[in-house]
Amino acid sequence: MATSRKTQNLSTQEKQFYTKNGYLLTGRPLFEKEKFEALYQIFEEYLKSKGELGADQLDVPHFKDQRLFDYLMADGVLRVVEGLIGPNIGLWSSHFICKEPRVGKRTPWHEDSAYWEGRFDSFDKVVTVWLAIDPSFKENGCMGVVPGTHKNGFSEYGEIDGSTATFDTEIKTEVKDEDVVWFELQQGHYSLHDSRIIHGANANDSIHRRTGYTMRYFSTDLILNNEHPGNATHKIYHCSGANTGNNPLIYL
Repeated sequence: MATSRKTQNLSTQEKQFYTKNGYLLTGRPLFEKEKFEALYQIFEEYLKSKGELGADQLDVPHFKDQRLFDYLMADGVLRVVEGLIGPNIGLWSSHFICKEPRVGKRTPWHEDSAYWEGRFDSFDKVVTVWLAIDPSFKENGCMGVVPGTHKNGFSEYGEIDGSTATFDTEIKTEVKDEDVVWFELQQGHYSLHDSRIIHGANANDSIHRRTGYTMRYFSTDLILNNEHPGNATHKIYHCSGANTGNNPLIYL
């Protein structure tokens, strides 16, 4: 699982593919073996002590756990992100999302940007690094995207039964399986997707757990809406470059 500075950098072809399609499967690990294994153990700690929280509700753990900044602010990660949104980078959020065997709910088709509408002036430079804590494949509920839909704008949403899904709204447009690219990832490997792309995941009907760590970044050229109630207590961090949007960043 070892990786190097060279393999972390995105090629010109990879950047062009991401710009056109709104996602990228790199086919390589994000961290060296020892560093990844330490993160794996951090997740296991969270899972054992989650209390009443669902395994998919371990949101923004970095707000309280400084250890995670060793991963979120890692040079190799930021080089990948810079290749897509430029050198002025802020950390928007992170989230351990776990679909437990047999009981992991499906994730409705959605755009992340739709749930953050009004919080930024634009979403054209927001990217998620999705790191496979466990192997991720179609049978255990891996994520899938509809390529090119990051250029469509906000979809129309309707209410659904939240008892069988991770939330209770979903885009009204039908998503056909043949239009979906499924993100089957080896443990420790990662994918990238634009915040505006339509994506979702099936329920985990297998005997294998599926866990990802989402690491979300935005260009600090974007401007945070300080009047939005969702931003009142949400903490965003400076990663690199200039804060050209004059955002309320936390500097570590």
